[in-house]
Amino acid sequence: MSEIVRIETNQRMSRVVKAAGLVFIGGQTSNDRTLDVKGQTQQVLAKIDGFLAQAGIDKTRLVSSQIWLANIERDFAGMNEVWDAWVAPGCAPTRATVESKLAAPDLLVEITVTALA
Repeated sequence: MSEIVRIETNQRMSRVVKAAGLVFIGGQTSNDRTLDVKGQTQQVLAKIDGFLAQAGIDKTRLVSSQIWLANIERDFAGMNEVWDAWVAPGCAPTRATVESKLAAPDLLVEITVTALA
């Protein structure tokens, strides 16, 4: 049976779960909700970088990502500008981006990723 490792876990959720050779990073949002979508996306991706490092890997190991935008028409281009600069060359994961009502009205973007351990 494969070991399951949980990082930054509490009663409700774990920020990271390593299992079956994969690393799952739960949905991340910006800590500074006063920022525009570019600033929030930068903060989210920095958090993801930190969680990947805690799991012993980096963004070159990404295999899948999901992105939720509060307003896709307004924020898609800005989020993509930051995303494109962040993704490691030649290592882009599969990706889905959708519009969704997020947990708070001042959240503009939420991102989750899965990577190969």
